[in-house]
Amino acid sequence: MYKVIATDLDGTLLNGDHQVDPFTVATVRRLASEGLQFVIATGRHYCDVAGILDLLGIDSYLITSNGARIHAPDNTVIHADDLPPAIVQRLVQPEIVGAHGRVIVSLFADEAWLIDRDAPHLLEFHQDSGFTYEVTDLPKHDGVDIAKALYIGDPADLAQVAANLEREFGERLYVTYSLPDCLEVMTANVSKGRALQVVLERLGVDALHCVAFGDNMNDIDLLETAGHPFMMNNANPDLITRLPHVPRIGNNFEAGVARHLRKLFALNDEPTS
Repeated sequence: MYKVIATDLDGTLLNGDHQVDPFTVATVRRLASEGLQFVIATGRHYCDVAGILDLLGIDSYLITSNGARIHAPDNTVIHADDLPPAIVQRLVQPEIVGAHGRVIVSLFADEAWLIDRDAPHLLEFHQDSGFTYEVTDLPKHDGVDIAKALYIGDPADLAQVAANLEREFGERLYVTYSLPDCLEVMTANVSKGRALQVVLERLGVDALHCVAFGDNMNDIDLLETAGHPFMMNNANPDLITRLPHVPRIGNNFEAGVARHLRKLFALNDEPTS
């Protein structure tokens, strides 16, 4: 019945330290060896996810920057959708971000993570991949080849940023949260669910044969697209409210995805966690 497994990373496949644990690696490799096709669907940068994929040791389609980039298992880019340069240049201005300076601003370019200040605490999220940022004068960037803008800050400050974005751009942008303190911005054509549909069409697999896992607001249409969606027990309460029909499974910090996959595929030779 199941042919494709699509999964988010942070809060879902990755543990509480934003890393892949041995139990998850063993489970994923076992299923991949039996012919299951994996699709990693995340807000992270492609270069970041490629490092995590190396640790998983499988071939997978990569949906990154919330769907602004799709890579085939051989690393070929099969879809790219950038923010318009003029909009990017507006996204980094104080009128959007706030003149108080409390919100950290990042831009995801093709090969780089550009950030407006040094923020070493953010590197804790990238221990497995070793991916790092480049401190950049963002208002001077030409806005070309940018897949995503990311704002990190207090939820109250981000709510104001979201309001500013809505006022100036309306439906021209896809604005979503990956964490309560992470507000992400892509062009309106982008989402994980749309990207998953591109992959499924490429594979010739109906969505009814796809399993998907997620935990936050940027996973909404990923879960709505897959025929068999599952939500983490640690999911954002707003996601639970939005998708009350989606079954909830274990927590990410207890290898919830791997344990549920072992139930779905009746893997009884459970490795030591």
